[in-house]
Amino acid sequence: MPDALGAHRPFGLRYWPLPEDEPAVRIGREPIRLVTRDGALVRGILWTPPASVGWKTAVVLSHPRGDFSVHYACPLLAAAGYGVFGFATRYLNNDTDCLHESCVVDVETAVAEMRRRGAQAVVLLGNSGGGSLMALAQKETRCGDGWIGIAAHPGEGVFMSQVIDPSVAEESDPHSVVHELDMYDPENGWRPWPEPCRYEREWLARYRAAQLARIARLDAVAKESLEEAQDAGARARALDQAGHAQAWRYWRQRAVHTRYMTIYRTLADPAYLDLSIDPDDRPMGSLFAFPDPLDANYGRGGLARVMTARGWLSTWSALSSRARLAETMPHVKVPTLILHPTADTEIRLRQTLEIRDRAGSEDRTYHELKGAPHYLEGRRREAMELVASWLEERFPK
Repeated sequence: MPDALGAHRPFGLRYWPLPEDEPAVRIGREPIRLVTRDGALVRGILWTPPASVGWKTAVVLSHPRGDFSVHYACPLLAAAGYGVFGFATRYLNNDTDCLHESCVVDVETAVAEMRRRGAQAVVLLGNSGGGSLMALAQKETRCGDGWIGIAAHPGEGVFMSQVIDPSVAEESDPHSVVHELDMYDPENGWRPWPEPCRYEREWLARYRAAQLARIARLDAVAKESLEEAQDAGARARALDQAGHAQAWRYWRQRAVHTRYMTIYRTLADPAYLDLSIDPDDRPMGSLFAFPDPLDANYGRGGLARVMTARGWLSTWSALSSRARLAETMPHVKVPTLILHPTADTEIRLRQTLEIRDRAGSEDRTYHELKGAPHYLEGRRREAMELVASWLEERFPK
């Protein structure tokens, strides 16, 4: 399957299968297109065991904006005897207007298709930001018979609360700075890459509080925009279009308006450069940096750089998003497997332990992959063998 391997993949698509992930058996792949009950298009690939091997359990995996139809787990779990449907939500490669509530509909649609095809059990698998999506889907729809989290962070909004730069003094000015809150200021402990940094714990506590305060300010902007649109909609509906065409047009225009928020500097976690913060096996730096987090914090890309008001609140706000594992995991009562790579630059060990401890299932299994990075390069076969063994003990094959 050379066309499915990502030996020369674009930066940021590290979940693609690598040549060393190719299974020793020939597996099947079928492109699938689905239309959700609200009219959205969902696309993915169904990976299946060798032609002579049937399957009774399906594994479904996705991510709010990533194309998990080519996730490394797909070929390896298919070779182990499972149907594996990796798919992209309606927000593929663009979460500007991402609503997690709509992503849940996409997951529900994918699971229903696997059951239509004869799956006796369907297990939800979430990697990275897919973990909080799959937990929200399970809480809202009860669509899965099992839940697997691999390097799953506590939620995209919660993750944003640890990486957003609180030193932005003015949202319209990407270079404005409150110096006493700047992790990239030498006065606060920063040293140029690749020197390690040291941030005082009292300063760090103020920094974390300021991160949440910035998120609260962004939430206020987003909510004001949505409230203005709702008010305009009510005014438009109260008017007779024919008799008050000009007034109706005025309010209707404002009712359908969408405010786009430009959110600068979203890669500023002091733990990237000070490894004494939440110590584990991770190296310095970030999965999203190249290699210095300062470059990515100020660069042209970045997480949540441009969002609609509702997209920000649903996906990237630590205060408003419903896709938070602390709230959803107690409702995930199906068998649960959690794998944590201890050299992950993004997910802290304490966060994974909190996810484990919040799980509502009495059947919980937890494994640490010592020294493995976020996307498990070099450890994928080992990890998928753990997953396959766990599946075989609980679900039909």
